[in-house]
Amino acid sequence: MAKTLRFLLGDQLTRSISALDGIDPAQDVVLMAEVDAETRHIRHHKQKIAFILAAMRHFAQELRAEGLVVDYVRLDDPENRGDFTGELARAVARHKPDRIVVTEPGEWRVREMMLGWAAMLGLPVEIRDDDRFFCSRADFSRWAGRRETLRMEFFYRDMRRRTGLLMEGDAPVGGRWNFDPENRKPLPAKFRAPQRPRFAPDDTTREILKLTATRYAEHFGDLEPFGWAVTRADARIALDDFIANCLPFFGDFQDAMKSGEPFLYHAILSPYLNVGLLTPREICVAAERAYLSGAAPINAVEGFIRQILGWREYVRGIYWLRMPEYAETNALDATRPLPWFFWSGETSMNCLGQVIDETRRHAYAHHIQRLMVVGNFALLAGVAPREIEEWYLVVYADAFEWVELPNVHGMAIFADGGALASKPYAASGAYINRMSDYCRNCRYDVAAKAGPTACPFNYLYWNFFLENRSRLPRTPRLAMPLRTLDAMSDERRAEIRRDAAAFFASPEMDPRPGRGYAESQKRLPL
Repeated sequence: MAKTLRFLLGDQLTRSISALDGIDPAQDVVLMAEVDAETRHIRHHKQKIAFILAAMRHFAQELRAEGLVVDYVRLDDPENRGDFTGELARAVARHKPDRIVVTEPGEWRVREMMLGWAAMLGLPVEIRDDDRFFCSRADFSRWAGRRETLRMEFFYRDMRRRTGLLMEGDAPVGGRWNFDPENRKPLPAKFRAPQRPRFAPDDTTREILKLTATRYAEHFGDLEPFGWAVTRADARIALDDFIANCLPFFGDFQDAMKSGEPFLYHAILSPYLNVGLLTPREICVAAERAYLSGAAPINAVEGFIRQILGWREYVRGIYWLRMPEYAETNALDATRPLPWFFWSGETSMNCLGQVIDETRRHAYAHHIQRLMVVGNFALLAGVAPREIEEWYLVVYADAFEWVELPNVHGMAIFADGGALASKPYAASGAYINRMSDYCRNCRYDVAAKAGPTACPFNYLYWNFFLENRSRLPRTPRLAMPLRTLDAMSDERRAEIRRDAAAFFASPEMDPRPGRGYAESQKRLPL
């Protein structure tokens, strides 16, 4: 009989996690379970499934090597009931514990499940805070208080003061809180991306790859080549490589995009961070050390730390503060179905084709690709929030609802009406052309403003403001496009609406499988 049954989820692969605090190796049992419900309620990218399952199996091996008792239920176990509740009930019957200890999950749906376990099982269930974050849910709620607006910048400054990261007493290092204006440079003409570490699958991971290929053959994405780190040791190698070889240039080029280069100087650490192989504190401390030692400039280090200490913590706080109502908002009344090219990658818009193809191959795209290409298009096209949010949750290896939902719902498509972002992140083709080489090989002309060969982002940008002006907040950040809109002639407005209507009615926007791309080519002269 076990004294305590400690249930770990697939994104809780951290030895210091609260659920394992105070564990008694002689009496306690750690339960880990691969369950079909969590791989299928969202039809996740094949690499994402394989990454999480392989990381779980390796983590269980490490716990056993330490002398802990681990009850590990495999996905293909014929007795597996296929969901967390069923597997917990089976484990209780096996081990007859006095109590159950868990760390709070990252998803509102799973927390609601946990809250019902005590009554169902007739045992006390202790749900502990996830102390891997800098800011607890309770702390964020206190910070939010009765503030009318919850802007990330003010939260970030408070987190800097609280942690002391990049601080000199009460003042920020370098005399400024934010060095973002220095971080918008396009890549130089003669650019070669640094080589990034990839990790050859061992026997355990190869077994998972075989299982995933068989069981989830119909899911989105390529499974191989698979090169993700699935152990903490390899994740640390990835972190050290980023700090040494990429962080010094991350600031300058974090907004840049290039055909055939999905990684550039980005960290590619978020999958490891979000499942617990790395912790936010160790990543931020490593980046700060690089600045203090002179190995990386302040604009790079501050920009990187802001993504973790500021933005990551902030979106988690917003998620738990506003759920479940938050997910239901649709401030712009967006209802258009998701076009099929989001799954096939077959589109005559080269920027979207490049990003979706890289996402299919790697289960990854960096933040500007996600926000200013994919998210920007979904915003301008008025794609229904639930459809585009499910897509983001499916396709990225680092996507968990607590981080994905606020980023897409609030930041990318402005469905919360400004609760998270102060303005919609709408942009025309000029932005994509300035920050990438995508437009050079596109069938559309980024310089053209109207007509069938014009870049769709150009007229969809102005159509967005025409369609949504009454729904948008009054903010100085929107003053310039709205002034331009006011100065437009009636003829120009009518032209924008005609081009947008024609595009939305074209096969390019067809949501049905196998439709759209071939027919869309007929609109464009060769």
